[in-house]
Amino acid sequence: MEELVISPSDFIALVNQTFDYAYPKVVIQGELANFKISRNKWVYFDLKDDNASVRFFGTVFALPGPLQDGMVLSVSGRPHMHELYGFSVQVQTVQPVGQGSIKKAADLLLAKLQAEGLFDTDKKRSLPYPPQKIGLITSVQSAAYADFIKVIGARFGGLEINVYDVQVQGEQAVLDIVQAIKHFAEHAELANVLVITRGGGSADDLSVFSHEQVVRAVAGSRVPTLIAIGHEVDLSLAELAADVRASTPSNAAELLVPDKKEQLLKLTHKAEWLQQGLLTQLQNAKTVLATQKDHLRSGITFELTKQQQLLAHNAKLLTAMSPHAALQRGYAIVRGPKGIVSSVKNTSSNDTLDITLQDGIIKALVR
Repeated sequence: MEELVISPSDFIALVNQTFDYAYPKVVIQGELANFKISRNKWVYFDLKDDNASVRFFGTVFALPGPLQDGMVLSVSGRPHMHELYGFSVQVQTVQPVGQGSIKKAADLLLAKLQAEGLFDTDKKRSLPYPPQKIGLITSVQSAAYADFIKVIGARFGGLEINVYDVQVQGEQAVLDIVQAIKHFAEHAELANVLVITRGGGSADDLSVFSHEQVVRAVAGSRVPTLIAIGHEVDLSLAELAADVRASTPSNAAELLVPDKKEQLLKLTHKAEWLQQGLLTQLQNAKTVLATQKDHLRSGITFELTKQQQLLAHNAKLLTAMSPHAALQRGYAIVRGPKGIVSSVKNTSSNDTLDITLQDGIIKALVR
């Protein structure tokens, strides 16, 4: 059989065709070594076990955050043979594996983002209460989705809830969640609060919520964010970046809306209190009015009596000063040709005088 002789270029092309056909994507898990970032864009590292190591090449955008040699990673990528640099795996996704590596990755990213001020409390926004429209980012197949919808419907039905179905763990989850947040930012009419929720899980399951892309998307959301992950141990970095954190999906619903039954009961009590207050004020006003009425009546009576007494007194004075009163006491009024005679000097002989008494007039002749 004749041997196949090919050039290095053809051999590399053949190898890459074989990879593309048989292994278009591989997932390799191992210990991180020789980690290096070049020009703030390109990343190089090895994954190794006790017997071998594999070289990886990619961009920093595929990383979940800062990494450190010694961490255990699960890396997916495309095997490729380069004409000059040999074999490597082109990185697609990177996932820390195991509680220790996940915590280490989260701590490194936490320190980086804290230095940027991403978690500062003065950047937190309050949530609308109750919101008019809710953007819900979760898996519609999850118990978290069912719990949230059930509780919010029972507490405050009739709200518009726009759901964006995403994967909440695994390789696709990061892209899904980031795209969902972007979707609601571009369609502001769909929501005035975002709820990102899932149930509890292992550290591996929840590591998506400490991925740098997810954390930055949450912190940079144009719409206020509420994150509810069903666990109570270590907080994910996305929860620290959110405006508000809830302990569970049900708790998220409780934080967003009041209980209608409780509100109706409070309104009933408030109405009763207002009614009682109005009745009390009305009764008090009636009492004050009655008192003022009595005071007014007493004042009028007193003033009327006073004026009557004054009028009677003045009448007596007028009566006492009246000429008719003097006539009744025996006096007389004498009138002559020139008017009232007050002295004998005002009369002459043969003057006719009218002498007015209390009961008539006497005519007299002066001699």
